[in-house]
Amino acid sequence: MTPSLHPDLPDEALIHAMAGGTEEALQELHRRYARLLYSLGHRMLRQADDVESCVQDAFMNAWKHAGRFDPKRAKAKTWLVSIAHHRFLQELRDRPDTALEIEEWDTPTSPPDPENQIMAERAVQGLDEAQRTLVELAYYRGYSHSELAIITGLPVGTVKSRLRSAIDRMRTQLGLSS
Repeated sequence: MTPSLHPDLPDEALIHAMAGGTEEALQELHRRYARLLYSLGHRMLRQADDVESCVQDAFMNAWKHAGRFDPKRAKAKTWLVSIAHHRFLQELRDRPDTALEIEEWDTPTSPPDPENQIMAERAVQGLDEAQRTLVELAYYRGYSHSELAIITGLPVGTVKSRLRSAIDRMRTQLGLSS
């Protein structure tokens, strides 16, 4: 029998325990974050049955892929929210009534100019870690300001001002006026 996990274990330790097959770690992460994931799911999907199914799928995906978690790349909370967010998006893509709208989101405009893309990547890399994380979550993963506030635990106003500061810093690095 697996010993009971201490409720004060950090999230990253719980994911490590999940990677080793400890079901109690999954249960504790579920206890900590299910409410958050359900809240995000309801905002995106608006159908309780779909939200419940997607949240459960997200936790099962976290269970299956716990060994891939890298605490250097993201906090455990961010990793779990990201898994759920991708599952919610997949659910939206699979709905026939939203297929056209989602296709429009996924349709690329024109291929980015490789030189501009390299410059933008360098500007993002020039940000401090907190700014870079916000920019990547907002602009590369599509999280809204309110979702970022939930993920990071920051007030929405702080998220907005930090993103604005990050964009201004990137503009300066690129030699553009703000």
